[in-house]
Amino acid sequence: MTQLGFADLLTAAAEDNARHQLDKATSHLPGTMGEAVPFYRGMIDQHHAAMMACDIEQAMAIREEAHRLAEKLNGGRTGIIAPHGPGTALARHTAAREGVPPLWGQEGSFTVTVGLMRVRIEMRGMFGIGATFCLFPHFAAHAIDRDQPFLSETGYRSFMGVTGDLIPGLTPEAFAIEACAHHVRKGLKGRLVPIKPV
Repeated sequence: MTQLGFADLLTAAAEDNARHQLDKATSHLPGTMGEAVPFYRGMIDQHHAAMMACDIEQAMAIREEAHRLAEKLNGGRTGIIAPHGPGTALARHTAAREGVPPLWGQEGSFTVTVGLMRVRIEMRGMFGIGATFCLFPHFAAHAIDRDQPFLSETGYRSFMGVTGDLIPGLTPEAFAIEACAHHVRKGLKGRLVPIKPV
């Protein structure tokens, strides 16, 4: 019983220490969702400016800060991108309008044309998978014209972990177009494929 009590004390002390460290690291960040949404909008603007200027170090620092913000809003617990987590809520409240290409770090759904192929892009933001260690955001490509050849036989393809050089002035829309075109050129050897019926 004594050992169990001592272990409990150690666990409580570790939790208190972790809470103290988080409070110290996030004291400058808002603590409510009402304050956090406009603050996060500002972070998106700063992140977009950093990406457009090829300041990768600054862009990645802003992404880390966004995750600290969501962690603070979640009381220091994991699950910031759970369906009702604060990261998911921040992304939803600050997403680009439907059909409008997002800023770097912002979520959005929009349409591009790659060659003759129309593609609906769903782009993730600073809370997307791999956002804290991948330079370019994860996005999904969906076929619009399912009776036309596409870049996959399912009418869908996930683009995660795309690599390449960030060039000044590159927009998320131009990035998505080039990533899709590169896949067609290299992955499909220049040939689109028919979409198989479900």
